[in-house]
Amino acid sequence: MDGQESIRHLARDARRVMRDGPGEIARRQRDRLARMVAHARARSPYYRALYQDLPEHVDDPALLPVTGKKTLMAAFDDWVTDREVTLERVEAFVADPGLVGQRFQGRYLVATTSGTSGLRGLFVMDDRDLAVRTALGVRVGGLSARDVVRTLARAGRTAVVTAPGGHFSTVAATVRFGLDRPWLGRMMRIFSIDQPMAGLVDELNRYDPASIAGFTGMLTLLAGEQEAGRLHVRPAIVIPGGETLTPGARERIATAFQAKVRAAYASTECGFLSSGCAHGWYHVNSDWAVLEPVDADHRPVPPGVQSHTVLVSNLANRVQPILRYDLGDSVLLRPDPCPCGSPLPAIRVQGRAADLLTFPTERGEHVSLSPMLFGALLDRIPGVGQFQILQTADTTLRVRLRSGDAADTDRVWETVRDEITRLLTEHKAGDITLERAGEPPQRSPGAKFRRIIPLPRP
Repeated sequence: MDGQESIRHLARDARRVMRDGPGEIARRQRDRLARMVAHARARSPYYRALYQDLPEHVDDPALLPVTGKKTLMAAFDDWVTDREVTLERVEAFVADPGLVGQRFQGRYLVATTSGTSGLRGLFVMDDRDLAVRTALGVRVGGLSARDVVRTLARAGRTAVVTAPGGHFSTVAATVRFGLDRPWLGRMMRIFSIDQPMAGLVDELNRYDPASIAGFTGMLTLLAGEQEAGRLHVRPAIVIPGGETLTPGARERIATAFQAKVRAAYASTECGFLSSGCAHGWYHVNSDWAVLEPVDADHRPVPPGVQSHTVLVSNLANRVQPILRYDLGDSVLLRPDPCPCGSPLPAIRVQGRAADLLTFPTERGEHVSLSPMLFGALLDRIPGVGQFQILQTADTTLRVRLRSGDAADTDRVWETVRDEITRLLTEHKAGDITLERAGEPPQRSPGAKFRRIIPLPRP
């Protein structure tokens, strides 16, 4: 069975299980979890040792120990199930920006994490994981006849507005999709947020996309450009992701673009975790993923109660099993059926709030920058082990740095200072003071580590 046939088979199964209802969805989940646990035990030395005292057959996630990025990255070579995949080889691969989206060892997609996490993650995805992602994307649907006309009028063009220059999941998956399916790849284009807003607006106007995908904060800024008349595009669908979509932001984006808003809550660890509905809920693709809202001691919290964190199991990726992985976000599981009619569990997400940094301009106006701009910038600077940018005043940024091993800390700071200054200047922020903090990056009590902390606003 070739890759395309596999996607068609998975898409048919994904639609069929929705018709069969919650009972069949739960059965699929249990069966796939048991198969993934058995595979991890057989092929991953890390999981073999971790699960040595468990029953032979496990289809209940609560029986599994909790894992996390720090622990798994420290055991990378034993974690993966392909002995040819090593941390050294993956790090060498992601060090080359020219290889973004290319097949690692001829078989896999590699992506790195950015955003709010204080520890970079390296994630390897096999064809099965990517096929499931595509198949589940197909079952979202929801286009009206008017939406179809708007899409066809723009030849199905999709604009992916993101931070380029690194092996981030959004960029790598988009490039890989185009390489594997050139005829569809020609309908997708990446638009860099690492440029002045005027340039991005001009590029989007000329492209005239049928759909726009990007981080919530950046799409909110683009909605403002649309409201001001500088951006004049008519997409049928806008797909926010990466940051929490508030009801106000949803309404603003939908109104500005006169488009359907279909948010997605996912992660590099599980790129198909959920998709949004018209009622503002994220529906977990629980036939292929397990999502467990838990308290601080990793005990389950009931529906209707906000969790401390959430545990995720990816039931598709066999090269790098993600099982009961602490994602760090706070979610609330809906206790009753969603009005949209989906049989999939529905959640709201408290974590991943958009951390836009807003600065005054020299003309007395204001400019807001996505945290991804800073993440993409500093992740590319050699010697930066960990960073945190704290806005302490309208025109002041305090930069906390932890340099990597053997790095010249003064030289790293000078590079960071110069690159942030260049970024602010390009986006016409006013005279911003950059402070070099004496303290290292810090974690807020009981909260997920935040790399970008904006000035609190009324």
